[in-house]
Amino acid sequence: MATHPAILGRFFEDYAVGDVYQHPLGRTISEADNTWVTLLSMNTNQNHFNAHLAQQNPITNGRIIVNSGFTVSVVLGISVLDMSQNAISNLAFTDIKMNHPVYVGDTIYAESICTGLRRSESRPYAGIVSMITRGLNQDGDEVISWKRSVMVATRESGIGQDYFPMAKTGPLELPGTPAGETTGESA
Repeated sequence: MATHPAILGRFFEDYAVGDVYQHPLGRTISEADNTWVTLLSMNTNQNHFNAHLAQQNPITNGRIIVNSGFTVSVVLGISVLDMSQNAISNLAFTDIKMNHPVYVGDTIYAESICTGLRRSESRPYAGIVSMITRGLNQDGDEVISWKRSVMVATRESGIGQDYFPMAKTGPLELPGTPAGETTGESA
């Protein structure tokens, strides 16, 4: 039996320029998601929450359009597991492009390509990872894209590692197994 430590994501050494990361989670956008984010962020554009007014919008064929700030947040969040789980600082977002409308009921996916790597000159425990990320809807339409750079911890730094607490009651074991004995099925 093995204990798998609480480690998520990649460290600086794990990236390679040209590698594409198809992020494993998708997210279906609900009406509540769109309305809440729009109102919480005090976005007063009624195309995000007023169906009657949105009927006049020729770009959306009269449909309520999802708040683009929410689309950015969802795609960014989807990419974190692969691209910035162990980041210690966001450095830049550039060239954000809204390529296709997002509507309530759309499911958003994301993928990123590593475009650059370099060790930090001022912080020896980290490196800079540059990437292009894009969001796709369920039909494969590219809905958003951007360039991004993050500072990511190196594995040797220890940052983002060994944070799981030691149980005061000792390690977790299978019930009924005498100490030091392992279980397993024979062939």
